[in-house]
Order: sequence, then C-alpha cells, then structure tokens
Amino acid sequence: MSIHLHNTLSRRKEAFAPIDPANVRLYVCGPTVYDLAHIGNARPVVVFDTLYRLLRHVYGDRHVTYVRNITDVEDKIIAAAAANGEPIDALTRRTAVAYHEDMAALNALPPTFEPRATEHIDGMVAMIATLIERGFAYAAEGHVLFNVPSMAEYGRLSGRSLDEMIAGARVEVAPYKKHPADFVLWKPARTGEPGWDSPWGRGRPGWHIECSAMSKALLGETFDIHGGGIDLIFPHHENEIAQSRCAHDGAPLARYWMHNGFVQVNGEKMSKSLGNFFTVRELLEQGHRGEAIRLALLSAHYRQPLDITRDGLGEAKAMLDRFYAALDKAGTGAATAAESAEPPFDLLAALEDDLNTPLALSHLHELLARLNKAGDAGARGVAAAALKRGGALLGLLQQDPAGWLRGTRTLSAGVDAVIVLSDGKIDQLIEARTVARKNRDFAEADRIRSELLQAGVILEDSAAGTTWRRA
Repeated sequence: MSIHLHNTLSRRKEAFAPIDPANVRLYVCGPTVYDLAHIGNARPVVVFDTLYRLLRHVYGDRHVTYVRNITDVEDKIIAAAAANGEPIDALTRRTAVAYHEDMAALNALPPTFEPRATEHIDGMVAMIATLIERGFAYAAEGHVLFNVPSMAEYGRLSGRSLDEMIAGARVEVAPYKKHPADFVLWKPARTGEPGWDSPWGRGRPGWHIECSAMSKALLGETFDIHGGGIDLIFPHHENEIAQSRCAHDGAPLARYWMHNGFVQVNGEKMSKSLGNFFTVRELLEQGHRGEAIRLALLSAHYRQPLDITRDGLGEAKAMLDRFYAALDKAGTGAATAAESAEPPFDLLAALEDDLNTPLALSHLHELLARLNKAGDAGARGVAAAALKRGGALLGLLQQDPAGWLRGTRTLSAGVDAVIVLSDGKIDQLIEARTVARKNRDFAEADRIRSELLQAGVILEDSAAGTTWRRA
C-alpha cells in the first residue's frame, strides 16, 4: 500500500509520489522564539514528527530531508525582549533552548535542518529583488510590498476570493500600499531594532518571505510536502506560495500541503483570560509525562480539532502504564527483537492512509491484547517486538519499561516532573513496611503505604514480594 495524504491545495486525498524518492523533502513552519511553546504549538510538531517517521520507514532514513525553521526576528520578539528588558539574541537563544527541551520531552526527533531566519537574510534580499524586477513587488517609503493583484491565482490554497480574504483578515491599512491586501516583504528598522543593509535601506524581512527563502536554500524551488497548523493557510502559506511562484517562473513551492487542526482545552479555545492556556513546560512541571502528552495529541486525526484536558492526559498516562507493564513482563528480549521486526501491517496501513493515528492506536491496543494472551516466552517475545516496533512509528513505547513504571526519566530534556522520593528512598520505605508487616504492625505498614501513595507511588503485593510504580 502506498502513502495517501490529504492535500489542502486540491482539497482531496492523493497518492503521495515524491519528486525524487532518494530525497523526499518536507518543510514545516517552526516556532517564533519569544515565549514558551503552548500545547497548540506542540500539535504540529508531533503530527509532522509522525509523518517524518513514516517517510523514513518507507523511503529510508537517509532519503528524507526534514526542515523546520526558527523565526528569530519578528515584531513579537522585539516587543517581548523590550518588555523583559533583555537583549533580543538572549531571548531567542533562551527560548529556542526551552523549545528543544520541551519537544524532546514529547519524543520528537530533531529535523534534518533547523535554519534560523537571521542566517538567511541575503537569500531573502535576493528573492525580494527578483520580485521587484519582475513587477510583482514595489518599494514604498522604506518598505517593499508584494503586489497581490499581480498574482492571478492568489487565494487558491485557502479557496477564498481576494475580497473575502480582505474582509476576514486584519489587513494593515497604510498609505504606501497600492492595494489593501499587499503584504510586507521588507520593512525599515527603527532605532535600536535589529536591521540589515539592503537596496531599500536598513531594515528587516517580513515574516512570509523568511520561509520562502529558507525552504529554497535547503530544499530547492519545489519540494514535496509543506506542513503547518490550519491557522497558517491564510495569510502565511498563501503568501509563501505567491512570492515563491512569482520569483521562480511559476514553479510550485510544494506539491502537497498538509495542515493540522486546532487544539482546544476543555472544549474552548485557549485563552489566558479563561485560565485554560498552558504551555508544554507547565504540563511537564505539573507531573504530566511527555510521552502521555504525545499520546493525547495523537488521539484524534490530525485534520480534526483536538480537545485537551488534564483528565485526558491522565488517561493517556494510564494507558501507557498498561503498555509498559506488559512489555516489562515480556522481558528484555523484546527490545532487541523489535529492532529487526517489521511494523505490523494494519498499523502501518493506518498511518499510510493520511496519518490515521486513532486507527493506528487501536491496532496498538490489539497488539497489547495479543501480548497479554501470549502463552509462552517465544510468543510473548514476538508480540512484544511487534508492539514496540509499531509504537516506534508513533514515537511511543521506546523507553525502558521498568524505568517508565518507576518514573525514571530516560529523556535528556531535564524538564519532567520533580520526583519527591528517590528510588532508593522508596525501596527503604518498602523494606520498612515489609518489616512492619512481619511484626504484625499493620498500622505502621498502612501508614507507609499511605505515605508512598501520597507521593505518587503505587505498591503491588504478590507472592513474589512487593513491587512499585509511580502513578
């Protein structure tokens, strides 16, 4: 079965045929690094990380190039740095580090390339100059603007007319614009703001031109897949298409456009005023596991809206506990066997059908049931290997099972929940409880169990002894 993807540009599901199977190229709009990433920012990272994993499986790790940019010069960054009283480069460095830590906690693989806008100013200036030369852009009062009416197919991606787009968007009114929809390619830099010399004066690029220049530099004029959140269809992706096609003799920017749906919290749009706005960092520090957040983000089809609740994150953690408990009982051989195992056919087919992660997760549950019913060590090993291999395509179940169940952090991010009791302290308390039970001091044994439970440690007594895991 071949990969089929829903193409926003054609509004239908299409068979995916890369331009060059030896170099499948994917570009996804990355963060503007002025603040911590919220849960809505995390959804495209997890969605397109899953696509990246699928493409690597189908075409080979060395034959997929994934570019996710960092916007490190933009009005929001300048405003945040001023509000914080810190240099802009210090803010962008600090925020980029936090972003990398938080996305690593969600098991997101690093992209092949992660260009920063400030590293590609020359390419942006060159593209703007080409657009002016070809009559698609004009200079006015230190600005350079794209002349939207000059692009005959403007609006094809969003499927709206120019009048509809103007009516539905916050269009900046400026006397130097020839048309209300014209958008900025270059703007003058005020005193104290970052700026670069250009034929139109000292200034900085507009947001849209940044992605066009970076994708061209690393993926060429036309590449396979462009991804991002649904909120980027207009104006950002519409403007990317316009400026890139006009600069490149009409060549398409990307052949497939993919967009993930919005994230809601408790059924409502995220808003600080409603108290339902939270960052990935906050969730991690409150004790939610990164892999549980990832599982929750994969629980709905990527094109549909997704409702995130803390109860839902707790359910995702409990579900992962069941998976890891079964893998722990299967023994250590499963991890080695999983490295050479083929992904389960049904699970792979679900992902190849426009990243149907809910269906893929249902097949993961079928594998769990098969593992729990396995009657001998050989059957358990095969079932566990299939479970781990299927989980790998989803970015799940790759941690040490015993470590997961005991709460040991195997990620390098260093931002997961603070563990109040160390493993050694837990073992000491369990030993003290065992002694109390032997001495028939059941009140003390119950007190220790209660203390551990309050610290998030669950005890499981059996004939073989007492084991524990973190809630």
